[in-house]
Amino acid sequence: MRIAQIAPLHEAVPPILYGGTERIVSYLTEALVSLGHDVTLFASGDSSTSARLEPAWPRSLRLDPGTGDVLAPHLLLLEKVRRVAHTFDVLHFHLSYLPLPTFSLVDVPFLTTLHGRLDQPELQAMFDMFPQAPVVSISRSQRIALPNANWIGTVYHGLPENLLTPHPHTQPTYLAFLGRISAEKGVDVAIEIAARAGLPLKIAAKVDRADEAYFRDVIQPRLLRHDVEFIGEISDAQKAHFLAGARALLFPIEWSEPFGLVMIEAMACGTPVIAFNRGSVPEVISHGVTGYIVDDVPAAVDAVKRLDALSRGEIRSSFVRCFSSTIMAQRYMKIYVALAQAAKPPALRQIASG
Repeated sequence: MRIAQIAPLHEAVPPILYGGTERIVSYLTEALVSLGHDVTLFASGDSSTSARLEPAWPRSLRLDPGTGDVLAPHLLLLEKVRRVAHTFDVLHFHLSYLPLPTFSLVDVPFLTTLHGRLDQPELQAMFDMFPQAPVVSISRSQRIALPNANWIGTVYHGLPENLLTPHPHTQPTYLAFLGRISAEKGVDVAIEIAARAGLPLKIAAKVDRADEAYFRDVIQPRLLRHDVEFIGEISDAQKAHFLAGARALLFPIEWSEPFGLVMIEAMACGTPVIAFNRGSVPEVISHGVTGYIVDDVPAAVDAVKRLDALSRGEIRSSFVRCFSSTIMAQRYMKIYVALAQAAKPPALRQIASG
């Protein structure tokens, strides 16, 4: 099929450091290309892909301090796609609701994967305005806040199978926190869990401008402990060593996380996850197999004591069976084909599905 992947412009595809949505767009694009499809990636010009790259803005917006209005580049991106939409069998957007007004009027099948939180009240009004716009969730839990949207599927995130792998000769010695510094991610709770469990904690995380005050007032004082190490942002090349060296990844989220990519990154390394029972966690973690799902700090501390009961080999195998990027791409392909078949005249349906 001729597939367009349309990514946000905030980060390169894939991101150099932190960046969830653009990272998934990269993994999906590469997997679709490996499956033999004709894929065009609309993204920032500093992106890297084996697909055809159509740069919609010269540089990722986070790395371009001269960009004051981040909406304008995205509107230009949408117009760039609209002008060539007829050359594709399906358009796959990763831009939340931005494509809905334009592409609901374009006679080309499209879908939007919703990557973020959906519990803002204004979102309900947007999807009420476009009730036929096809959207895909990244977990069943994500749909709860927006039950009346036109959900056409749920596709879990996936990673390239050999991007992150176990380090069998590494002796895990610490607990890990990976991701972004913010109150909803529970970094302060992770520090408390590690302290109560008597294990050191290493924190590899990004600090957004919006969270600088939280980092300064809440987290930095806790970093004075000798058993807490703040590393900062790390790249994919550093993640495998960081995660494989951990006894467990702590994921004490304080909100309904739509997916939580760091959980499957840990699983890819054979590292168990101790996560609070919120959002997508029960869909991603198999309790007692790939980690422990807990309700509070005491239960998390108890889970740390039971880590030796888990098989790191089985954790890795569970990742391969459920969360590879190839599996993700195959699940999206079923959705693409269904959309193309429904949109085209009967004589063209066989071509669309071929």
